[in-house]
Amino acid sequence: MRKDTKKRKKAIQALGMTREQEWWADQVTKVMLGGKRALDAAMLDIGRLMAEAIMYMEREERAGADYHPTSPDLQKWASQRGSIYLGDQKIPVEHPRLRGPAGEVPLKTYEQLKHRGGFSEELLGQVLRGMSARRYEETVTEASKAFGVTPSSVSHHLIEATAKQLAQFKERRFDELALFAVFLDTVHRGGQAFIVALGIDVEGTKTSLGFWEGATENHEICEQLLADLERRGLKLSNRVLWVTDGGSGIIKALKDRYGKKLIHQRCTIHKDRNIQRHLPKRYRKEAHRRFTTALEQNGYKDAKKMLKEFEVWLRGINESAADSLLEAFEEILTLHRLKVPAVLRKTLHSTNPIESMFSMVRDCEGNIKRYRTSSMRQRWLASVLLHCEKRFRRVKGFESIGAVVVAIDERHKEETLKAA
Repeated sequence: MRKDTKKRKKAIQALGMTREQEWWADQVTKVMLGGKRALDAAMLDIGRLMAEAIMYMEREERAGADYHPTSPDLQKWASQRGSIYLGDQKIPVEHPRLRGPAGEVPLKTYEQLKHRGGFSEELLGQVLRGMSARRYEETVTEASKAFGVTPSSVSHHLIEATAKQLAQFKERRFDELALFAVFLDTVHRGGQAFIVALGIDVEGTKTSLGFWEGATENHEICEQLLADLERRGLKLSNRVLWVTDGGSGIIKALKDRYGKKLIHQRCTIHKDRNIQRHLPKRYRKEAHRRFTTALEQNGYKDAKKMLKEFEVWLRGINESAADSLLEAFEEILTLHRLKVPAVLRKTLHSTNPIESMFSMVRDCEGNIKRYRTSSMRQRWLASVLLHCEKRFRRVKGFESIGAVVVAIDERHKEETLKAA
């Protein structure tokens, strides 16, 4: 009997042995004594046996049995040492070979099993969930036949996976996205400022739209971001609701684009904090109560009246605090003018949705100690934003978005008639 035929039969027999009670009893004992790592090692052995058996079966199917070959052009050609990926580990195997008139004929199963793309994506997912890349080798299974998880190989796989994520993030299209609102804010990474856009569509679904890197937050960087989003098919218009924290660069870019037709909601939480910074500590609690009570009113007129009273109260304490309120007076009440219901207003009155996303960014990037290049900063930010997107939920009160869109359209019609 030929040597390779013996190996094929031996591999298939070994796979069949896994059903034997004695073998299973031995493995269960190891697991009981060694815990999870023993279980993982046993699964690696089973996986290796199964992979070798499948490869031999493929060769048998393509070339036929020794006593009944199916193709005169294909010849079995012993076996060779190689390696495959099982889950997140690389293990050695004996893979069978085929020869044809032009030389080596690759086996499809072997080519698929040795592909490492799945490993890179799985590793990236684990790092984003909090595992340190430098500790990866000591946390995986300590099976004697596992290899390929050294710190240098882990770093290579992470670069490969994050580069793929960055390309996907920067090139994905938004032609079919029916945009309702956009949150704009800045997150700082490695000494650089990234202006990030988070969108909400008419169904209430959140999407990480994009980012643009700059030394500081300024209107040129914001304009570059908006132009990039339009290049990728996003329909930006004066009917989109914009929510910002009051950064002057972002607001300037939006006003340059839309002028008086801009629909802009200033973050009420940031404005509340700005006002309180002007006041002595003994007045801050009362200032917060008056401000939030005014914004809790459902009607625009009621909310405006209470804010006016709040301004008068502030002027008796600190003129600068009152001026800070007036500086964004109408922008604070944008949602009230549009008659946005209270439940949906809780989502749109502040930059909390994008701040929450930034909090996830900081958690996922907690193990990164130093950003070496711009490419590294962008690769990781794109990967984390895509990871955060999987955890997004529809905003509360999304059922009311349709009515708000109608109110925005009516407002534009009124302004058009006045201008005429």
